[in-house]
Amino acid sequence: MTPPETIHSRSNPLFRQLRALKQRGALDDLMLLEGRKLIEEALAAGMRLVAVAVADGLARAPRGRALLQILGRHGIEPRQLDDVLLASISEVETSQGVVALAHRPVFQEDELYRSRPLILVASAVQNPGNLGALMRVAEAAGATGAYLTVGSADPYSWKALRGAMGSAFRFPCICAADAQDVLQRLRGRGLVSLAAVASGGVPYDRVDMRRPLALWLGNEGAGLPQDLVSRIDEHVTVPVAPLVESLNVAVAGGLLLFEAARQRRGTTS
Repeated sequence: MTPPETIHSRSNPLFRQLRALKQRGALDDLMLLEGRKLIEEALAAGMRLVAVAVADGLARAPRGRALLQILGRHGIEPRQLDDVLLASISEVETSQGVVALAHRPVFQEDELYRSRPLILVASAVQNPGNLGALMRVAEAAGATGAYLTVGSADPYSWKALRGAMGSAFRFPCICAADAQDVLQRLRGRGLVSLAAVASGGVPYDRVDMRRPLALWLGNEGAGLPQDLVSRIDEHVTVPVAPLVESLNVAVAGGLLLFEAARQRRGTTS
């Protein structure tokens, strides 16, 4: 196969599109993927890649040729970008030499309620790294999906994608939801809502999480709004040592979700 011509100009339409997506964080229904691992996860999940760009230097290296073979098996012919141009798009100190444009996944709300639901509700979780980590741990713990309320980070931004890795492509997620509306939807489906609070809740290992359940986690600094907490069915707390004020939201979410997984293990739906 003859190597494609390398793009050197910043006025090239593909480079301009990649750059615009990096700067804005969103462009139509597209997301920007960086690195071989994330792109392979997207392909494995059946994601549609619109375009792939590889650094000129990577395309000539053995590991780059292996990547080109993987893309070829999916019928994708990448474009080559000048190393400096591609590095200018990268969000990491040392570019991995490959980026891709992909359509964002679209999930149906009913997917969240399959089997015996265990739903994560991230209420205004603003740090994309935390949000990505939450999605990854939720999938790992066997949760069935997530609602992300208004004010939460974009789960398909670069930092969130790095935190979630392939989970972002597979884990059913409904974005920009109204918190009060979500609470009503959950009740209408027969789920118990459980609010994670720093203190005053039932210790997490004493709550029955075998039921169809929605776990609510709040903003990193403020937690869940008090008016919302007062409307949520039950409250849960992860006890911590006296000198520790609270846990990182992703850590707390991981403990609670895996406690639910532990309780559900070996039980029938």
